Amino acid sequence: MKLAKLHYWILGCFFMASCCWCTSDKFPQSDSHNHTWKKLYLAHHWPVTVCKMSANDCQDPPDYWTIHGLWPDKGEECNRTWHFNVTEIKDLMSDMRRYWPDVIHSSLNRTHFWKHEWEKHGTCAASLPILDSQKKYFSKTLELYQRVDLNGFLLKAGIKPGSTYYQMADIKEVLTKLYGVTPKIQCLPPEESEKAQTLGQIEFCFTKELNLRNCTEPKGESSQMHTNLQLVTEELSVCNDTLPVYYPSQVQDYKWSLKSLKNFFNKTN
Repeated sequence: MKLAKLHYWILGCFFMASCCWCTSDKFPQSDSHNHTWKKLYLAHHWPVTVCKMSANDCQDPPDYWTIHGLWPDKGEECNRTWHFNVTEIKDLMSDMRRYWPDVIHSSLNRTHFWKHEWEKHGTCAASLPILDSQKKYFSKTLELYQRVDLNGFLLKAGIKPGSTYYQMADIKEVLTKLYGVTPKIQCLPPEESEKAQTLGQIEFCFTKELNLRNCTEPKGESSQMHTNLQLVTEELSVCNDTLPVYYPSQVQDYKWSLKSLKNFFNKTN
């Protein structure tokens, strides 16, 4: 009798464990990451600068800001069993290819970039009900991108790619006035002998209610954002307020423009 009771007890425990596993399939906690996050970063990157940084043959990048990703400020790869499935976003494909393209690998059939963003960041963002599926994560990111309309606002403010050099303070002031919040702006630092940094990425921050907020933390708080958010932008860093900013219009014009800037400084110094 005792053996029979033990047998049923073991079966009961196994059944309960199986149920817990099934119901928690979406959000098993990994051993190495804390998945509690406070804000989301909507990252736009400038394709011309992305191409400049890449060793790949990047020929015709889009001439507008595209989506890099939607990233919680903490955690990555929060569920390694929740794999990317492109069929879940098939009805988003037209907008995905236009606004969230893989700038480095331009083939329309490539989905590696989206796979990377979902498995590294989307699985963490999915702790929020409004983002708790691949369809919701990608469609909501596209919606936020359209709401921010960075391309439109920069054009209206007269900040356009080309041979003109900007002051970082002017770009910050324009964006802060337009949006009412402080974004995070990243640049490609100047190479040796160069005196201009190159505009590369602009990130807008959102609360869990998907309202815009400052990317900077209040005094006394710190944002422990994971250190390797970027797929191809490891060289980017927060822009230097004291250096001029180059906003390139074409990949092939990059070195010529920086040489022009160098000559300009040499003549005026």
